[in-house]
Amino acid sequence: MERKIPRCMSTQHPDNVGAPFFCTDPVLQGEEEVEEALQVFNTLGMDEQMWDYEGKEVDNYVVRRLLGKDQGFFQRQVLGRDVFLTYRVPNPRVEPDEGKWLLETLRSIPRSYDVAREFYGGNAVPPVFEVIFPMTISAVELERVYQYYVRHVSGEESESLLPGDITMGEWVGQFEPKTINVIPLIEDIPQLVTCDQIVDSLLRSHPDIPYQRVFLARSDPALNYGYVSAFLALEVGLARLHRLERKVGKPLYPILGTGSAPFRGNLKPGNVANCLRSYPSVQTFTLQSAFKYDYPLANVQAAVREIEGFPRAEPREVDEERSQRLIARSTAAYQDRLRDGIARLAAAVAPCVPGRRRRKLHIGLFGYSRGFGGVSLPRAITFCAALYSVGLPPEVIGLEALDRDDWDYLCQDSNFCQDLADALAFVNEEVLLQYLPGARVVLDRVDYRPNPEHKKLARMIYQATREGIRPDLVTGMVVEAAALRRFLG
Repeated sequence: MERKIPRCMSTQHPDNVGAPFFCTDPVLQGEEEVEEALQVFNTLGMDEQMWDYEGKEVDNYVVRRLLGKDQGFFQRQVLGRDVFLTYRVPNPRVEPDEGKWLLETLRSIPRSYDVAREFYGGNAVPPVFEVIFPMTISAVELERVYQYYVRHVSGEESESLLPGDITMGEWVGQFEPKTINVIPLIEDIPQLVTCDQIVDSLLRSHPDIPYQRVFLARSDPALNYGYVSAFLALEVGLARLHRLERKVGKPLYPILGTGSAPFRGNLKPGNVANCLRSYPSVQTFTLQSAFKYDYPLANVQAAVREIEGFPRAEPREVDEERSQRLIARSTAAYQDRLRDGIARLAAAVAPCVPGRRRRKLHIGLFGYSRGFGGVSLPRAITFCAALYSVGLPPEVIGLEALDRDDWDYLCQDSNFCQDLADALAFVNEEVLLQYLPGARVVLDRVDYRPNPEHKKLARMIYQATREGIRPDLVTGMVVEAAALRRFLG
């Protein structure tokens, strides 16, 4: 069967302000997330749903529940052939307490096939056959996941529990699929700009695989290294993947993890064409909760069709040496500014930001470590929501370190200036210049139009935070400001 590679992947990232169109509660959980997957396929016209096992409570019987929700739809659109469910599993290196969830998730894959075989009969295909592995730093991590599955999951089919006894396959039935595809999710700048090396090593170990998907993050690189560094690192990584694809002679399909906030990618209905022009070689774009639920349904459906109909092309040309130098300089400036007080500001406002998905209780405030050099940061969505709420768009942090030549280089991609204009629509200049006095040069270079309603709310939220007003009393204003932006964070 020729593999269909989706153009749009729905994710469960909790960056939405309002409730989804199919329910009344903006905080999704349990059965509502199964309904979400159905609505993604049936109403929004998307072909893939990420099912996230990383750091949140999810339904481990999602395939059975999904097929049972609309049997007619899934008879017409076969799960695993026409529409896809792709698991995102925990990485034991960064979340050791979640390590057994990785193993349990892998073991659930053959069980999901049994459900599909019961549903489809002889026409069954594996409904789940790919997993996304986050925070990948080497091909060895991917190989561990693959080898565990083929040795200790599907490999059990030929084993016997007693000498001379029947095999496990004869006892409990066949184990399908026999192998899985492991998709690296690369989230740190050093690995993003050398992602071709990780993929090349993986392909050398598996010369027979027909293609490889590669997931490049946008949010956490921006969170830890700054907007400019994330912007440039993706361009370098995509260019290198394109060269590797030509070298090995087999398709590589980049996935780009984009959110609606400019800091996290600026992919939203109304800005689709700009994003596609910036990242023409990307095969699959993530459409997160704000994209799906903070715009009229007809706009979302039209945006999905626009992505589906846009032809994939070669990546933009990039001066890798210059980009690497600029990444190093802009990262240093960004991290210095966070240490100077912006990280404390984000942490002070973060408790006022409402949740949008039920997550497991982590030890510590923000789950596994995000940040650098002793600076702890909240999750990227909460970080963005906190700073936008007080009128300090995070895109601006560290930009005063750029000279005119740097600026001209970055503006070769017109979306750089578009992102900044979109972000600065929600600026409160008083707070921005208090924490970033050098940002005046940025305000002078960007043609932006402030939103007066948002600025008023940002002043009130900042004052309330300074006065120590209870976070739950400030949350309403945070949501009101987010509704103006059409994304939480």
